[in-house]
Amino acid sequence: MIHTQWKPEFESRLRRHQDELKQLHFELYHSNLKAFDAYVEMLYHAWQDRPEALRLLDRARQDDPQWLQDRARVAMPVDVAAFAGTIKGLQARLDYLADCGVRMLHLTNLLRGPRDMEHGAAVSDFRAVQPEIGALEDLSRLAEQCRKRGIALCTDLSMHHTSDQHEWARRARAGEKACQDRYYFYDSYELPNAYEQTMPQELPLASPGNFSWCEEAQKVVMTTFYPDQWDLNYMNPAVLCDMTENLLFLCNQGIDAIRLEGLPYLWKALGTSCRHLRQVHSLARILRMACEIVCPGVLLLGDVALEPGPASAYFGSEERPECHLLYNTALMAAVWHTVATRDVRLLAHQVQQMLYLPKRFTFLNYLRSRDPVVWNLDFGFLGQFGTQESAHKRYLNDYLSGKWPGSTARGELYHADPRLGDAQLFGTTASLCGIEAAREKNDGVALARAIRTDIMLHAFLFTLSGVPVLCSGDEIARENDPPKTKGTRRMSQGPMDWHKAALRADPITAEGQVFAAIRRLEALRAEHPALDDQADVRLLNTGSDQVLGISRSWRGEKLLALFNFSPDTQIAWLKDLSLYTDLHTTASIDAGAVTVPAGGYRWLIHTEEAR
Repeated sequence: MIHTQWKPEFESRLRRHQDELKQLHFELYHSNLKAFDAYVEMLYHAWQDRPEALRLLDRARQDDPQWLQDRARVAMPVDVAAFAGTIKGLQARLDYLADCGVRMLHLTNLLRGPRDMEHGAAVSDFRAVQPEIGALEDLSRLAEQCRKRGIALCTDLSMHHTSDQHEWARRARAGEKACQDRYYFYDSYELPNAYEQTMPQELPLASPGNFSWCEEAQKVVMTTFYPDQWDLNYMNPAVLCDMTENLLFLCNQGIDAIRLEGLPYLWKALGTSCRHLRQVHSLARILRMACEIVCPGVLLLGDVALEPGPASAYFGSEERPECHLLYNTALMAAVWHTVATRDVRLLAHQVQQMLYLPKRFTFLNYLRSRDPVVWNLDFGFLGQFGTQESAHKRYLNDYLSGKWPGSTARGELYHADPRLGDAQLFGTTASLCGIEAAREKNDGVALARAIRTDIMLHAFLFTLSGVPVLCSGDEIARENDPPKTKGTRRMSQGPMDWHKAALRADPITAEGQVFAAIRRLEALRAEHPALDDQADVRLLNTGSDQVLGISRSWRGEKLLALFNFSPDTQIAWLKDLSLYTDLHTTASIDAGAVTVPAGGYRWLIHTEEAR
């Protein structure tokens, strides 16, 4: 359906995608032409509403499709209220973010919803920000200022559910059938019980079951995560249309990247796990095409908690792409497992899985996030070394919470299950590396060792292909906040410590040492082609299960990166007789046998002579 009044730019983009868009929409919604026409009309209105400055940006990014794969790009997620109080306050802190080297700013807890929630994202209005942090106009001005500084702005969109305070939910509770059809409502527990036979519980301790009773409506409603988060029913085409419109509305405020929260759960089918179904990929592809028609400069970030190999399905194919980016969710657990065990074999296995994937797949890599560490490790791989899952989880939690003898980590357990010894783990990088414990004891030797480990982990992060993510506060060695209540998930997400930030220029302090080291890593990553995403990357045999080695080669440069997780100095025995230059000391190094300091790392570079 092409309308004569449509502008040529929109029409040409629609023509490019129309056949596939219609095919997928018809497959999902039983050839409902009226619903498809409504979807396309919605796209046109969203395109009409797009500001001209953003259209110009779309065209520039279309001419440079690899604009995100810039090795100088560093991402940072921030909670606006915790970081700067308000959106205007955040705008006043852009100089600080620029000083941190941030080129992608991810705003969390942005959209309106209950602020006193201890869990997750439950949005009550997809077109309004939290009133205490500002207004949409503030967001648009922030986006404009970020564009001028070359900072891409990202935020979350909870695609899977709404708050039970959303307008649709309020009307559904009041008995409005059209709004009840936007969720999964049932008159009895007969069908919900049938779903439960194959549908895993996402949060069995905190929120058991997948359904809740709605007293006002006298019906059962599907709530995969929490009772106040009602699952949206994407079998209803109106839900897809309206949620796509909400996504495009945010894009038109100047948002450059949208994280699709809950993406794997969008489609439900009786007799299945209701996760990662084929129809989810059809929905992801439709959302990708909607953006390419309306706002092709915008990126979609998939929220997929899987190992890199299985998660990569959400990139789609080269002919039919889905997400532009994925968070490397499995990496965080593998890193802290390695810190606790000092054994790099699992981490090497994790990195190897990434090396099998096409270079066009871009992951965001991080040491920690606002979410806890969940021990979703590859226990099949670990089993070959005699690792038993429940005992190993108990050890990891004991070690990283400081209960294990000799441990200097200071994490906090969350949702602990005393029966299995399992729990989730919160903690800042500094506290998990031992900086907090060393300061408590006023132990200068232990502090130096902990700082070295913190910097080593960030060097590992900057060695990987993809976009390195600095969790706000890690750049200044921020320690845990005292939890208000036992096990709160906000202990590592509290207000930004601007006193610590002011110490970042003092080389005597932990704040200054960590900040300077990260800035140096950023500069070296931007300077050296071997750290480009197009590099040939291989794992190195270092002769030690405590030293991880990675080789990167590109455009005449070869980088050897060595990471020692042991508390003792180690020698990495490499089958390489070339001379390298240490990127930090500029000393010449024979790479046959490289000394790596305890808890430290080496970056060595070799430049081939031009032929």
